[in-house]
Amino acid sequence: MRLTDCHNIDDFRVLAKQRLPWPVFDYIDGAADDEATKARNTAAYGSADLVPNVLAGVEKIDTSCTILGRKSALPLILSPTALQRVFHWQGERAVARAAEKFGLWCGISSLATVSIEEVGAMISTPKMFQLYVHKDKGLNRSMIERCQAAKFDAIALTVDTIVAGKRERCARSGFTSPPRFTVSSALSYALKPRWALDYVFREKFALPNLDTHVSQGTGEAVSIAGYFNTMLDQSMTWQTADQIRQEWGGKFVLKGVMSVADARRAVEIGCDGIMISNHGGRQLDGSRAPFDQLAEIVDAVGGMIEIICDGGVRRGTHALKSLAVGATAASGGRLYLYALAAAGQAGVERAIGLLKDEIERGMKLMGVTSVDQLNREMLRWR
Repeated sequence: MRLTDCHNIDDFRVLAKQRLPWPVFDYIDGAADDEATKARNTAAYGSADLVPNVLAGVEKIDTSCTILGRKSALPLILSPTALQRVFHWQGERAVARAAEKFGLWCGISSLATVSIEEVGAMISTPKMFQLYVHKDKGLNRSMIERCQAAKFDAIALTVDTIVAGKRERCARSGFTSPPRFTVSSALSYALKPRWALDYVFREKFALPNLDTHVSQGTGEAVSIAGYFNTMLDQSMTWQTADQIRQEWGGKFVLKGVMSVADARRAVEIGCDGIMISNHGGRQLDGSRAPFDQLAEIVDAVGGMIEIICDGGVRRGTHALKSLAVGATAASGGRLYLYALAAAGQAGVERAIGLLKDEIERGMKLMGVTSVDQLNREMLRWR
């Protein structure tokens, strides 16, 4: 299979599986426990049917919207995801450049493999930094200050990783960050020599946003569950979130809000936005899908705070359905991670291009000329 054979996000998943060692692929593809929530995240979009209008004069349409004060060419955010240079040697650089080419928001993780400073200097399009609150308060402060200096546009505080979800595929494969070559995993890496050569001989693995404060260095292999359970601050409260918001002083988003009560609290402490998210199904299996929960949250706080529906997006129509319910935008990680793993920057650009075409085609077939015309009258629930 080649890049030109990829015509949708699921095709990129197939190509990524062909090109990655299985422990690395399973880290991207896997989720918590039975992976029921991960499956529902995408399936939820099938619960709502689009009702198109015709004869609407759709020769010229505008797919752009404003997200957190910055214009985006599409109602789509490339969510921050960790460890990207493990999946392809170009990593966050490829995703950031592709986002800039298409005029989109992109994010980088606290566990990014490229530094805040480099990404800040690389692109002029809007940038989001995903913050994990560590027990080391100096590290938290350092990352916020570095984002301020690098002129990031928003911080998204992740609030759904108080403990690590049980990612059973990673437990079986022994996946660590950085990947550890063991007797049991050696064959999987040997069978993918292109990936192995890139990983061994290109730029050395690092987590540059952490390595100034992690005493053992970020090159020491550790499981993601072990990292979450030992490094992150389980005492985090709403007061912590508000303190970080004030310290940052810019656009501030909570990532991982799923309940109406928490959405209202986010409004009360002055958040600019929330990302309705269950961490791609990687934390609490059996939890609601973001799209299933979207209408309830929009009805409670819509108009008071920006609402981003994060997770499960595989089609342009998924973004359109999110906006029809009342979201500011949709977002996702796997939608570009599969493409990154499959073919680097070229893969990410092709994936975004396909989603762009789907959004444009979907809008024309829906009979809307701008995304703000989408509303619930254009949806029916099964």
